[in-house]
Amino acid sequence: MRMKPSRHLLLGLCSMLALGFLYYSSGRISLQGWGRKSLYDKQGFLLKLDGGLPLELIYKYGNLSEGACKPGFAAAKMTAIYPKFTKVVPMFLDPNYKRFSKIGDYLPPFGIKSQEKIIDILLSATKSYGLGEELDSMSCKTCIIVGNGGILANKSLGQRIDQFDVVVRLNEAPVKGFEKDVGSKTTMRITYPEGAIQKIERYEAQSLFVLSAFKALDFNWLRHMVFNQRLQSTDGFWKSVARRVPREPSDMRILNPYFIQEASFKLIGLPYNNGQMGRGNIPTLGTVAITMALHNCDEVAVAGFGYNMSTPHAPLHYYEKIRMSAIKESWTHNISKEKEFLVKLVKAGVIQDWTNGICGAGC
Repeated sequence: MRMKPSRHLLLGLCSMLALGFLYYSSGRISLQGWGRKSLYDKQGFLLKLDGGLPLELIYKYGNLSEGACKPGFAAAKMTAIYPKFTKVVPMFLDPNYKRFSKIGDYLPPFGIKSQEKIIDILLSATKSYGLGEELDSMSCKTCIIVGNGGILANKSLGQRIDQFDVVVRLNEAPVKGFEKDVGSKTTMRITYPEGAIQKIERYEAQSLFVLSAFKALDFNWLRHMVFNQRLQSTDGFWKSVARRVPREPSDMRILNPYFIQEASFKLIGLPYNNGQMGRGNIPTLGTVAITMALHNCDEVAVAGFGYNMSTPHAPLHYYEKIRMSAIKESWTHNISKEKEFLVKLVKAGVIQDWTNGICGAGC
């Protein structure tokens, strides 16, 4: 039986209305989705940081006794606020470092490109690539990064700092004479040629000497230190450098440059500059050390971090009389953007700031 033209017209009109309604509805849904505010900032961090534990972490850590080390805690909290975080990144370079293509694609300080030959020589001489048998075998490690800030002075935190499994110190910051405030234990001292201790007697009796290489020349400098060779020239360094490091090769390490790369480009959001060192795209050594700890420690604390420019007469470092006002705009660092990143970590409880210098009363 053939339909009348009017019925054809009516069915066509109904189909058009139905399609139009579906299109309009899907469009509204789509537009509403696009218009909804993101939960994350441009770096990929959760915008709302209240320090509370997600439900799954409450179940995981809620029954642990007070003061007990919480396995995987720092990485779990970091992942909760930054889902792109990947925990498995070794602290130091080892003979298998070439498996990390992310560092092979970049020149120093963000990678090892063009430095493979000298790195192989260094690693064959040091023969050790971890923290040591005792620490490497621990199922849960607590770590503290001790900054050099004047805020450490007169806090009497020395005993508490020494209770950590791993105590990380930076550059030439002294221990002797300041034990009451900064402790006496040093697991490792991370530095670069210009920041290394120059007076032999100021080195601790036992600690790992860890190079954080910011330029190709730094690897060549480390080769002289490892093989106890006389440094013929200091051309290319921006200030005087240590000419001897009183450590056996087995106590020397190379910090994985991935932490510089990740801190700069991913976590802080500094200028990419075609993957090369440029104005304002190098994180400070303290932030590099914190990034390293997030990947390799179960709990992470800091002390002696934070510059307070509103107190220009306050001491810049705990061990000297230079004032806060001595800080000038750095060509390589972006202190304000770096602080934004560190504030996120403190607010979310990823790290504990024992001297409360990163964000003060703002956290």
